[in-house]
Amino acid sequence: MNTTKTKAFGTAAADAPLQLMDIQRRDLTPDDVEIEILFCGVCHSDLHTARNDWGGTIYPAVPGHEIVGRVTQTGSNVIKFKAGDLAAIGCLVDSCRTCKNCAEDLEQYCIKGFTGTYNGNDKHLGGKTFGGYAEKIVVDQHFVLRVPSNLDLAATAPLLCAGITTWSPLRHWKVGKHSNVAVVGLGGLGHMAIKLAKGLGAKVTLFSRSPAKEQDALDLGADKVVISTDPMQMKKVSGEFDLIIDTVPYDHDLNIYIPTLSASGTLVLVGYLGKLDTPLNTSPMVIKRKAISGSLIGGIAETQEMLDFCGEHNITSDIEIIRMQDINEAYERLLKSDVRYRFVIDMASLKNGVS
Repeated sequence: MNTTKTKAFGTAAADAPLQLMDIQRRDLTPDDVEIEILFCGVCHSDLHTARNDWGGTIYPAVPGHEIVGRVTQTGSNVIKFKAGDLAAIGCLVDSCRTCKNCAEDLEQYCIKGFTGTYNGNDKHLGGKTFGGYAEKIVVDQHFVLRVPSNLDLAATAPLLCAGITTWSPLRHWKVGKHSNVAVVGLGGLGHMAIKLAKGLGAKVTLFSRSPAKEQDALDLGADKVVISTDPMQMKKVSGEFDLIIDTVPYDHDLNIYIPTLSASGTLVLVGYLGKLDTPLNTSPMVIKRKAISGSLIGGIAETQEMLDFCGEHNITSDIEIIRMQDINEAYERLLKSDVRYRFVIDMASLKNGVS
């Protein structure tokens, strides 16, 4: 298969900084869409992959799966897009498309494993896929998303991961105007969970360890804030929540939140991957049919639904725009939660000859 050299920003090793490099993008197949990348959000997963925190990173690695851009050309079979259209790519660029889950528009749970936008198994070129810290990307039309024209493009980028990661559980657990939802953690995921739950009509509460985040949460649309380290405040919301979306990306004690679930309520983990060190007390779960679950991004149809909903309700992320050459500093700030609430790279800095 023919390829084209493309400028990108990536890393050659876990302990190496990200820097300018060349990668190969495949030339168009009949079903492909080529997109000039205008903005790319910065996700915690980008940092974890670049530094091999989860193991399995193949170098060189080019992160980025919150991609918004403009279509530059299309293959002969493409009917959904044309040159000049706004388009987006999220966390996956392929799946088997034949298994039970794929047939139900749950490509993120593909039984054979989906192809991640970066560090996934590249079915076309072999090796690993490269993400959105690059000039352009080539993706099968099935995995390309339409962007509502009224939304700010830079602030739309984080919807492709932070947005869909919180939207999917809200939809799965049928959140609506009679729902009482809580969000644990106010970061890239948490602030989107508040906005989307509120957009669906739910009553929304933020659980936080920091009283300093109260005003921010209220400004984002939360109805109230509960300080999770205050036993009296936690007791006051006992049995209150139908759904808790836990966005915290590190190991933490879940036991303090379970009593705040209503009967048949669910706490869903979207932020932390790994083993929990704190033993789980199952008594309140058994006694009142409470559950702990997990959720991973969303399928293509569900992601498009989320983008369309955001277009209708003018919902985007709160962002800080950075240049491509600032990504290493941004990663260090990300580790300190020093961003409100998502970094987004203006990819014009890469096109203009960043080094």
